[in-house]
Amino acid sequence: MSAEPHATLPPVRLPSDAELARDALGAPLFARAVRLARWAGPDTRVDIGGELVAAQLPEAAAALGFDAADEEGAVLASQAWRVAVDTGLVDVTEPDDDDGEEESGTAVPGEDLALVTGGAPGEVLDLWLAALDTVLADASVPDLDGLVDALDAGGEIDFDQLDWNPRREADFLDGVLANLYLLTVAERGAPDGPVPLPVLAASMVIPQDMSEPTDAVLEQVSDAMMRLDDQFRQLEPIGLVEFRPVDEALMAETDDEELAAGSAAGAADDEDVSRYGMVRLTPLGLYGIRARMLEAGVTAPAVGELADKGADALLDAVSGYPEGAAQAEIEQWLTGRELPAAVAELLAAARGADEGGPLRRLRCQQALAPAGPEAEPAVRAVLDDPELGGLARVWLSERGAADVPAPDGAMVFWLTVDTIAAQLAADGETAELPLLMESLTAHHTGFFDQVWRVEHPATAYVLEAMGRLHPDKKAAKEARKAAFKARSRQS
Repeated sequence: MSAEPHATLPPVRLPSDAELARDALGAPLFARAVRLARWAGPDTRVDIGGELVAAQLPEAAAALGFDAADEEGAVLASQAWRVAVDTGLVDVTEPDDDDGEEESGTAVPGEDLALVTGGAPGEVLDLWLAALDTVLADASVPDLDGLVDALDAGGEIDFDQLDWNPRREADFLDGVLANLYLLTVAERGAPDGPVPLPVLAASMVIPQDMSEPTDAVLEQVSDAMMRLDDQFRQLEPIGLVEFRPVDEALMAETDDEELAAGSAAGAADDEDVSRYGMVRLTPLGLYGIRARMLEAGVTAPAVGELADKGADALLDAVSGYPEGAAQAEIEQWLTGRELPAAVAELLAAARGADEGGPLRRLRCQQALAPAGPEAEPAVRAVLDDPELGGLARVWLSERGAADVPAPDGAMVFWLTVDTIAAQLAADGETAELPLLMESLTAHHTGFFDQVWRVEHPATAYVLEAMGRLHPDKKAAKEARKAAFKARSRQS
């Protein structure tokens, strides 16, 4: 799958392999491939490439429960047979045409067919991934009518006439699925609502720096939508997506230009947007796209992968996760551990004067939030720690603990800098951050006269941010002066 090899994506939440394997076996196209593999026998005949001979397609369709005379049933049988061959569910011996005589090859159930019922969940998923590769390759091919029209005098495909580049088409579909994956995992890490097809098409066509798409670009979006409409119809039977196609009545009512403009308006206004198509990756689809990304060298973490790692690896990793995914990873890490020892390990891992320290401490605080009285001894043990003492006091005070020593001024200022630095690292300059700054500075007279002296590596950086964002103009000016002093002191 085409992707930036060093890209890092948000973590995905996946069901267990056993649940995913059940989904794979229930995918209509894969299930049909299994049935045809069991149907294959001594009388099964294939052509060059392992395709069923035309005369056997009605019988194959009947084996799948379709009317033997139904053309659509024959098409579905042909697709399922191709998947069965490509995944090893069927072993074929192609015909030997060296003697010039027309003969047929044979097909029998493959050794891998036994994995469907007797294999481990991971082995079933490997078969499904092979089937997915076949379906993705088919989805990248244009319609057969276009191929016939593009045949030259020698019977070869004239790609220039067809305007079809196999690698380009495969990369386009990979990019679409990567964008759909990212849209899915960006916030929740698991399938939520469907994505409008215009949004997905626009993500592939409209440049990020284009504020108002031109008519030509909108027409490209419309073309991409219709191409995706056809491709997702092919991808749904393998269990990759849940798909609501573009409303055929809508296509009949509008021309391409109106469709493009209407889809853009619908995506923006959320009015009748479902008529333009909706798509959603299934949990199995997330698994499949992630597997392809990992193969391409993309860092695509999954929630739960850190359960057997140390607290230092946990906090370093979840520092880059969205809050919801970080909480889910932390909860899995805590499961099965003795809480007092786990809390002590987390607190030790949260220390550090490096750039990532503030966010590690924020995630540590997040991890400790649901902890009960069992955690109190480990938290009290760091009350005198210059980096963790403020965090410990907050945790104990929130639970109404007795005998919590009051922090001295130095600790208050250090904790203020650390908190703002963590928020900047986690979410950037959000709309809520100025309110946090105002709240933290309102209760300390002469705050900016003292805070620039704080021995924290992020002091100047935080003060510069306060100079830009503090809602009180006078305080913002004082923050800028304090930032200059802090920079001079560091120099």
